[in-house]
Amino acid sequence: MGIFGRRKRGTAAGSEPESDVAVSATADDDNDGDGYGGGRGDSGGEPHGEAGPYDVDEAPDDGVARMDLGSIRVPVPNGAQVQVEMDQANGTVRAVHIVTSHGQVTVSAYAAPRSGGLWREVSGELADQLRADGARVSLGRGEWGMELSAIVGEVALRFVGVDGPRWMLRGVIAGPQSEAARAPEVLRDIVRGTVVDRGEAPMPVRTPLQITLPEAIAAHLKNRQEQAANQQSSPSQAPSPPQRSPRP
Repeated sequence: MGIFGRRKRGTAAGSEPESDVAVSATADDDNDGDGYGGGRGDSGGEPHGEAGPYDVDEAPDDGVARMDLGSIRVPVPNGAQVQVEMDQANGTVRAVHIVTSHGQVTVSAYAAPRSGGLWREVSGELADQLRADGARVSLGRGEWGMELSAIVGEVALRFVGVDGPRWMLRGVIAGPQSEAARAPEVLRDIVRGTVVDRGEAPMPVRTPLQITLPEAIAAHLKNRQEQAANQQSSPSQAPSPPQRSPRP
């Protein structure tokens, strides 16, 4: 579901529509020293104290490995998988998901007004939308202010939002209800370690900040796409005729 629009019927709230191409890689795979594993375990809140999320101008030199997606740099827990959703129609990245044993985490950044307060608006709209779609919704206070919980069928969702300098960061984790008690802290850990690089270019409020894939993931994705294209273009081989046994 998009952060600001109504979702299509039949798709789980809080999740993006399925893409035509998906790539997965564990956080521990293909790590040549710049991997992504590790890390620390009312209105929208703002980054405060030494805890994140961080604006790029205040990013700490903490040694935490982060996946650089251009507009955001996200820590990936050990053992997690990174899944990339692509829009095959235009070749753009729809979303990057971090799949953990407790649920799927998606972190997204958006342009926001200097005055802040965008998460207050968005969380209210999101709650109304989820209720209209039949979800059970509850609101509560968390580390950065308002957090939103929802139950959609067998899926438990938790949303958090943080208002930064001209940006808003939204995080959501979707997983089975059996993990609903532990999933929120997994989400908070990832959001807490995220760095946002909005850039200086003017853009309308609520515009998603562009995602750029790391070189290794982009190359892996391109290889997968080429393999799929080759398989589709190769003519199917005719089955070999049965071999007759020699006469005795």
